[in-house]
Amino acid sequence: MLSALLSCTALAAPLFQLSDIHRIADVASPVVTTDGRWVAYTVSTADPTANKTVTHIWLVNGDGQQRRELKTQDAASAWLPQFSSDGHALAFISDQGEDHTAQVWMQALDETQAHQVTHFEGGVTDFSLAPNAQQLAVVAEVLNGEKDSEPIVIDRYQFKDDERGYLTKKRRRLFLTDSTGQSVAALTDANTDVWLPAWSPDGRSIAWVGKRLQESDRHAGFNVYLMDAQDGQHLRCVSRDGLINNDPDHASRPAWSSDSQQLAYLQGGPENLLEYAPWELAVVNLADGNIRQVGKADRNYVHPQFSADGQFLFAIVEESRTAYLTRVDLHTGAVLNLTTGQRMDADFSVDGNNRAVTLVCDDLHPCRLVTIDPAGGTVLADHNEWLSDYTLAASEDLQIKSRDGTLVDALLIKPPGYQRGHRYPTIVRVHGGPIYQFSHEFMIDWQLFAANGYVVLAVNPRGSSGRGFRYAHAIWADWGNRDVQDVLSATDYVIKAGIADKNHLGIGGWSYGGMLTDYVIATDRRFKAAIAGAGAANIFTNYGSDEYTVFLEAELGTPWNNPAAYQKVSFPFFHNERIVTPTLFLCGALDFNVPCAGSEQMYQALSSRRIPTELVIYRDQHHQLDVPGNIVDKFSRYLNWYDRFLKVP
Repeated sequence: MLSALLSCTALAAPLFQLSDIHRIADVASPVVTTDGRWVAYTVSTADPTANKTVTHIWLVNGDGQQRRELKTQDAASAWLPQFSSDGHALAFISDQGEDHTAQVWMQALDETQAHQVTHFEGGVTDFSLAPNAQQLAVVAEVLNGEKDSEPIVIDRYQFKDDERGYLTKKRRRLFLTDSTGQSVAALTDANTDVWLPAWSPDGRSIAWVGKRLQESDRHAGFNVYLMDAQDGQHLRCVSRDGLINNDPDHASRPAWSSDSQQLAYLQGGPENLLEYAPWELAVVNLADGNIRQVGKADRNYVHPQFSADGQFLFAIVEESRTAYLTRVDLHTGAVLNLTTGQRMDADFSVDGNNRAVTLVCDDLHPCRLVTIDPAGGTVLADHNEWLSDYTLAASEDLQIKSRDGTLVDALLIKPPGYQRGHRYPTIVRVHGGPIYQFSHEFMIDWQLFAANGYVVLAVNPRGSSGRGFRYAHAIWADWGNRDVQDVLSATDYVIKAGIADKNHLGIGGWSYGGMLTDYVIATDRRFKAAIAGAGAANIFTNYGSDEYTVFLEAELGTPWNNPAAYQKVSFPFFHNERIVTPTLFLCGALDFNVPCAGSEQMYQALSSRRIPTELVIYRDQHHQLDVPGNIVDKFSRYLNWYDRFLKVP
């Protein structure tokens, strides 16, 4: 009787629904002043009226007692905050100017107005503020004489990028400008792309990330480069060539020691291992060029940052279903986790006294800013306090033995009011990447499904990160084999445990998750509904139409020299006669990551065989949907499709 009463009391709170999606605020990009007095961060929210996402910069003091927003003009956005070394001014990128292009702006903290610094015709993508705050290293994309109105002429090997479009002669060049924007000088040439610039504390050098300067389109390797800050001279590579060093997709800027004598960055594996090898921490001594790995863990690290005294390196390390802030002793190599538990630390910043502020997410909270201290941490900024009034679904860790004995990790999410012994319609979710993992973080789709009576099983099959190189590399050139067996074994587990209703099973995912969905339903017919977002099943078609030619050739060879490899990983398309599952396909019309052709072909194949199917194409959208109305539409279609085929009459 008491348990029933508690259950009813819990359900008196509202459940998460589609109408709540627009209310979620995305907190990101924390940066703290050296003295620890202020933390700047960004908050992104949906503007349903304008049907766009707006990002603003906020400031909160070190104890969380004062918080204010930096106002922009005309409801424009601002992002990528960087403090001056004295903490008195803030530089950032904003589109609030007259032409609404992304430019660098600066604002003193004791003033209410910002002033525009840069005036690049096509806007800027990144920057680094000099220690004296009088100069900036700015990354701007230059068309090199091309005009948008002219025909697209291609002569590059790597000619597509999902966000940048057709690459033609576009280059991300590095420029030096002063804080007034009056003086502008190019530091790199028209044949080089630059990412993630980082100005040295002594003001003499700039580090940045780019590909090898010779035939950069034809390989997957990135390197870390160093040049003189004032004239771009004495360019040298300071990372180990032939490796994937500091891939810009990880958004981890090279980190300087306070004496400007060392540089820390992410060191991947050989180019031919692509993203399957873990991103370890590397430190280069700039005086002699010696490079050493520190805190070696066979796990992915991100966001390295030196301690003020240079004795330690802070970074986030990814473990199975979690990510923690760590401190690596640079003398002994010892690694200390500064955080624990079911959480995902996404970013952090450390002040001059080694006090850390983390961006931490978990099952029941979108990311918040939290201090790390012996008292357990103080929440500095939570822009989603309203969720505390809701009944949300937490996740449970599962470890399942796959059919060949491999242990597979998963997360189980039960609907509010779950009753032991009652079987529920169950949705199996598979993630993208494939080198990625589901973690203890706030997931909109999981909360929606649980609130609508579904059990959710989120599986991290082989190919996932968080478990080391061998676990990730197990699917090399063998997609849809071991990972499918892992997903099916996890499904078997929740059925045998009396949780899932075997007659009401659904599956779905986005990107590689969409591909894995196709692999699963072409292998097993028990799923009654599937959703494949931004996926592909005929990998022959991907060659030359997506942005991954270098990756495909490294892993599968070329279609004409190794057609058997392409045929093997294309079996959902060439054996679609095995598929009986009603499947919803979705994609973005501008997606160069996984082009719509993959979804269109599978839709056509199932439609030809009169299998219930539907194709949804989002106009003007890339691989990840970013228009609020489209995001809500996507989740609405998810629910409608699963309800149509899975809900018990």
